[in-house]
Amino acid sequence: MVAEALRHGPIDALVHLIGGFGGGKAVAETTEETWDQMMNINLRVAFLTMRAALKPMIAARRGRIVAVGSRAAVEASPGIAAYAVSKAALVALVKNVASENRELGITANVVLPSTIDTPANRKAMPKSDFSRWVAPESIAKLLLWLASEEPGDVSGSVIPIYGRA
Repeated sequence: MVAEALRHGPIDALVHLIGGFGGGKAVAETTEETWDQMMNINLRVAFLTMRAALKPMIAARRGRIVAVGSRAAVEASPGIAAYAVSKAALVALVKNVASENRELGITANVVLPSTIDTPANRKAMPKSDFSRWVAPESIAKLLLWLASEEPGDVSGSVIPIYGRA
């Protein structure tokens, strides 16, 4: 992916959107398969992607890394430990990337949305108050700003975007 992107010019920003939810059971009931799946999709993929993108960013001495985490990373909720721990580890990863690259003109930040108003979430939780959820457009605006040149002094930040939840 990084090699293909570099064919078109330097990598100015990486916006890491990949993630998924699995589990829905207490720790005592969570299978190793579910645990591993959450760590792979929510953490390992982020690590591999950031590591690959960092190499050309470090060489260029500039870049932006933005990841989408989850409110669950900082607020415990019963039955979602595998998901929450993987998202909390993503926060730690982003903070470490920010710290390691502070002097190189590379920023790294993570946004933590609460429930996002998507068709899949509406289908999964049909009795919820959708008006309290975060609009995808709000998240997109924040991600675009963090990936731009403007927030050069913002790095290592964990930014909640909870809507009215």
